[in-house]
Amino acid sequence: MRALCATDLSAASEATIQNETCLACLGRIGVDTIHLVTVVPANVHSGMPGVDFDERRRQGLDRYRSVIEAAGFDVETHVVRGTPYRRINGIAETVKADVSVVGSRGQSPLENRIIGSTARNLARTTVVPLLVNRVERATDEPDVLREHLFRRILFATDFSEHADRAFDAFSYLRHATEEATLVHVRSPKDEGADADVDPRERLAEHASTLENWDIETRIEVRQGDPADEILAVEAEVTPSTILVGSKGRSRIRRLLLGSVSEEIVARATGNVFLVPPPRAV
Repeated sequence: MRALCATDLSAASEATIQNETCLACLGRIGVDTIHLVTVVPANVHSGMPGVDFDERRRQGLDRYRSVIEAAGFDVETHVVRGTPYRRINGIAETVKADVSVVGSRGQSPLENRIIGSTARNLARTTVVPLLVNRVERATDEPDVLREHLFRRILFATDFSEHADRAFDAFSYLRHATEEATLVHVRSPKDEGADADVDPRERLAEHASTLENWDIETRIEVRQGDPADEILAVEAEVTPSTILVGSKGRSRIRRLLLGSVSEEIVARATGNVFLVPPPRAV
């Protein structure tokens, strides 16, 4: 498997990329090659007096390369120019990445939506599964908030094809997963829909699959606003990562907010693993 790790060479990015436990977790799910990508914004010119931004970025990536190679991965580096989320998506497609990783500062007590602009735009437009890795806030030397990326998974499902596709990610995540909490939230608009279907039975089918892989599993059925209830469960069980599917966005609507997956990416305390729909050819 190939992972793309995006970095702006900040302390938060360094925490994500150079954490040995996080690297080990990527190795457990089958990642053997890591593409390090940094994007120089289009409005930053290499000819600015006294500053060679491209060279500074290459030197920064070389520092990361040595750490990641020492952990046993093959590493390729990319220094590119343009709009960060667009270039990251483009490189992910070019190198046929299986997952993208981006660091994001953790929540501030005074803020609800704290995800950075690049991470937010990637969550809306990503072409491959995206891991948003939470990093400490308000410190000069931040660390990741949950080192064991996939040890304890909270899987949120509405039983749609998008959620089923996210559940399929357990086919490789299971190699690093010990516990899973499966959550379904019935919202008021679901009243009368699939009345004959017991959500606990459907969750139990998923639980049976995971238990066959020796993953300890629990089930939660909630009533209310889906994003609020999923985040309430996160607060109760403190998973390493929330696993959720995305419905994707058309080009016209991709700048709109409001989907459950975007709410979770923006507001979750810990990591989020977002699985997008297959890209149309």
